[in-house]
Amino acid sequence: MTTPDEGGQLRRLGEFDRPRIRISIDGADCDALEGDVLLSALLLAGRRVRDCDFGDGARAGFCWMGACQDCWVWLADGRRVRACTTPVEPKMAVLTRSGETALG
Repeated sequence: MTTPDEGGQLRRLGEFDRPRIRISIDGADCDALEGDVLLSALLLAGRRVRDCDFGDGARAGFCWMGACQDCWVWLADGRRVRACTTPVEPKMAVLTRSGETALG
């Protein structure tokens, strides 16, 4: 699990007793906790969610409630989902750029 000194945008302050779930983000294995949404997992693992659709620059989500359209990511099966409202599932493969294939 990401620790505070690993450079994630977020830090987990509690609820460490929930079961761990292994997912992959752009082919790299990552731990999340049962009940997390993808946005939490992405920001605990790094400092960005995806690249902007209409220019250069990293995006990190904004509203955390599905209104701002800033956290769309793709799953390896081709579905596009909002990271802020999609719960993590075991073995979920998340892609932060369209057109990429899952490496893991």
